[in-house]
Amino acid sequence: MAQLFFIFSLLVSAGFGALVLIGIAGYLWIVRDLPDPAALEARQSTFASTQLFDREGNLLVELTDPSSPTAGRRTYVPLSQISPWVIKATLATEDPNFYRYNVGFDPIAIVRAIYYAFTERAFVSGGSTIAQQVARNLLLSPEERASRSPWRKLREIALANELVRRYPRDKILEIYLNENNYANLAYGIEAAAQTYFDKPARDLTLAEASLLAGIPQAPALWDPVARREQALRRQRVVLDLMVEQGMITLAEAEAAHAAMRAREFRPPPANFTSFAPHFVQFVRQQLDAEYGAQALYRQGLRVHTTLDPRLQRIAERAVREQLAKLKERNVTNAAVVMMRPSTGEILAMVGSADFNDLAIDGQVNVALARRQPGSAIKPFVYLAAFERGWTPATLLWDQPKTFTDAYGKPYAPRNYDGKFNGPVLVREALARSLNVPAVETLNFVGVPEFLELANRVGLNLPPNPYYGLAVALGSAEVRLLDLTAAYAVLANNGVRVPPTALLRVERADGTLVRDYRTPQGQQVVLPEHAYLITHILSDNAARARTFGTNSPLRLSRPAAAKTGTTNDFRDNLTVGYTPDLVVGVWVGNSDNSPMRDVSGITGAAPIWKQIMEEALADTPPRDFAPPPGVVRMEVCALGGRMPSPSCPPEQRRQEVFKADQPPLPPDEAVELAVAARDPSLIHAPKPTDAPPQTPEILITQPAFTNPAMRGVISVRGTVNPPGFQHYVVEYGFGDNPAEWHWISGPHLAPVVNEQLTEWNAGALPPGRYTLRVTAYTTSGVLVGYSHFDLMP
Repeated sequence: MAQLFFIFSLLVSAGFGALVLIGIAGYLWIVRDLPDPAALEARQSTFASTQLFDREGNLLVELTDPSSPTAGRRTYVPLSQISPWVIKATLATEDPNFYRYNVGFDPIAIVRAIYYAFTERAFVSGGSTIAQQVARNLLLSPEERASRSPWRKLREIALANELVRRYPRDKILEIYLNENNYANLAYGIEAAAQTYFDKPARDLTLAEASLLAGIPQAPALWDPVARREQALRRQRVVLDLMVEQGMITLAEAEAAHAAMRAREFRPPPANFTSFAPHFVQFVRQQLDAEYGAQALYRQGLRVHTTLDPRLQRIAERAVREQLAKLKERNVTNAAVVMMRPSTGEILAMVGSADFNDLAIDGQVNVALARRQPGSAIKPFVYLAAFERGWTPATLLWDQPKTFTDAYGKPYAPRNYDGKFNGPVLVREALARSLNVPAVETLNFVGVPEFLELANRVGLNLPPNPYYGLAVALGSAEVRLLDLTAAYAVLANNGVRVPPTALLRVERADGTLVRDYRTPQGQQVVLPEHAYLITHILSDNAARARTFGTNSPLRLSRPAAAKTGTTNDFRDNLTVGYTPDLVVGVWVGNSDNSPMRDVSGITGAAPIWKQIMEEALADTPPRDFAPPPGVVRMEVCALGGRMPSPSCPPEQRRQEVFKADQPPLPPDEAVELAVAARDPSLIHAPKPTDAPPQTPEILITQPAFTNPAMRGVISVRGTVNPPGFQHYVVEYGFGDNPAEWHWISGPHLAPVVNEQLTEWNAGALPPGRYTLRVTAYTTSGVLVGYSHFDLMP
């Protein structure tokens, strides 16, 4: 037994020794190419500039290395010429144990970063040490930097260890501070100090240093010029970390934060002469975030973008010509985004009327700025309602009404012209952009439910717990790029392809780094529902009463479009599309001053029309093809239901429906009420007047699923008539409801003595209610009723 144990020990020792040898060999292989300190510094000054091309191969711009003397946006400074506040703020944020450990990685920092990621719901403190970041930026290839593999992380850690072993800590920190991207083309702390504060890095104060120290982790996100509030919140995080490390007091942190909040940040002066300057900057930021400054300015990348030069010129010319016509109405600026719906490719981007015009903040890309969309948001409100059973023929009443929001505040919307239109179907309400029906629709859908759909289609509305029903009229801010991309979902049959400005990235020798041309689309909306919205937005006759028959929304080919105008004429938009192209246009003033009587139809729409007509001049017209699940059915315009025998012939018309969401059954009372423009005439058959329930459709007494949860109700019964197609469950107030509200359905499977639906009615006030189950069959419609009481 002792001999066996001895042999086993030898084997284990040999195996462990072999693993150690393999580890040492692997480590030496990883660090074999590490340069000496002089070579590492020299590597900072060698570069091959990146070239950006449009989709036709024309050179757009050559991105010169900011460290070159001609660029003038980076000056290397020794650590002794950098403010101590910069060093303290940087160490607190990035690597508080930088001078403490003898290895290149910090396990405590990694745990700390994970903790902050969960508690702050954001990465506020880096998990990588300063040595790791230097190793990553200077010693790894673009492919490795973009990789998330464990091997890349191991190589980064090994190289960082060698940096720490071979080079003085001060030299590593010095290189780091001179390499960082501080946004707005400021590379290195000296350029950042000059760009934002017009002073050398050695003179930066605590307030200034703490703002700058927070930028490098995400320059595009914490850019003080483009994202002032985000940058200030980031500075607050840096200051808190400095307090936590005992570097400053809480009072000093408060004073530093107040000093930066009182300061305005403006774009650095530039005379950018590149074609499509805002698009170029947009691409530069994306490349910088994905590949890093080292690859962007030193490794000679060849970047092929999605920009179509012909379309870019068309957009710029349309903006220039139409703004000239609006000069007397205090209109100074405009933005345009053009996209291909099927691929998400950004074909053109105009961020302002003139990039070099400081009077209009021309360098600010309004296509990426959050502005209120006005009524341009409404198609997505109705889209959410279609997902809950509504149709283009659903009846709404455009009349004075005061809603109560979730906070108990009254809200009484009015239409753009101050008039009310009485009974309208969804088609007319959306096409004519009526406000009261839109708010009524959001009230039915629910604000949280609408926000879920908005996120699905890519509107990216900023989180806000106080959103109310005014969201239906465009009170939530959105980027023009995101709004245009959301309309592209409609044009693409409900498939979302995220917007992209890149086709492919290559090395100077033609080696492919990444191909962006095979985007993965996601079906975020049913194609039938997307088509119903498109069918409405392309219906010139439906919008004619508001916009006229020859408005700028009418093209020489089928096209869907929607306008938006905000309060006091501060913003107006038009977004529209064909199957081949989607275009979003914003018109307004960067200083938020109101225009004089300029709406979406008179401001943005003419630009949209000119762009669409010129851009598609050589493209054969294509109509919007309905998906297989769309059917046409006859309805009575007096209420949007199937026609009763009393519906006049001139009121009968064809409407489009999702096949399993047909129009409601005939109801002469509804037709009479709509004809009389009096909703009080609408009544549902009383249970005593209704046909007796049959074994094919029975509803048991609704029961609470859990007595402790008053609002959750289970409805059981039988819905199994001959020729069954589907059934819908609705509720109304009282024994004889004047209105019915959707609960669930259409349900496509028959039910025999089982649960018909489960419903959370907790938000309803106490009282008497009626449930209605409508079963659609091949030979007609059957209806069943049941009553229940909600107690206080």
